[in-house]
Amino acid sequence: MREIVTFLFGLGFVFNASLFIPQAIRIWQTKSAKGVSIITFIGFNLIQLNGVLYGYYQNDMILAYGNLISLISCGVVTCLAIFYRFR
Repeated sequence: MREIVTFLFGLGFVFNASLFIPQAIRIWQTKSAKGVSIITFIGFNLIQLNGVLYGYYQNDMILAYGNLISLISCGVVTCLAIFYRFR
């Protein structure tokens, strides 16, 4: 049972990271960040960065890597939003 819960926990991070992809695609296709809260996405990035560091220091690599993939996908949205908002 423990292995199943661990697998589902890790899979949850993949789903979490994939939720940012449609937003990144929308910004990329429309070349606009209208309606995207940059402050919110920066906050998400900080929370995920903290999760990466916490997972690392707790030797919980599922937590660290899971937050890392979320940080990367959310970071793409954040960078695109900043680029298209202020260019």
